[in-house]
Amino acid sequence: MSADSKHSDSIHVEVAYALPDKQAIVPLQVAQGTTAIDAVRRAGLDRQFEGLDIDNAKLGIFGKVVGPQQALREGDRVEVYRPLIADPKEVRKARAARVKERRKGDAPA
Repeated sequence: MSADSKHSDSIHVEVAYALPDKQAIVPLQVAQGTTAIDAVRRAGLDRQFEGLDIDNAKLGIFGKVVGPQQALREGDRVEVYRPLIADPKEVRKARAARVKERRKGDAPA
């Protein structure tokens, strides 16, 4: 096998994870057919971020959620998503209720 054919059997991808105060983007060269979860495991983010549960984390590629068995393509960036702290619908509902209360207090008597 020539060096060129060996090189063409691999692709370049990135694996990204971020906390509010720390982030990591790990460039990898992997074999074609590598899955999203395989790339995340290979990136070793669980060694850099204490408590990161790779096996149960949601994954995405460029902002679109994908399954762990999603095959990667050249240039893909696999993103490891953190669990939501609050349900976005509940946050919007609470914000709307606060605005309504404020308006009620501003209304002329």
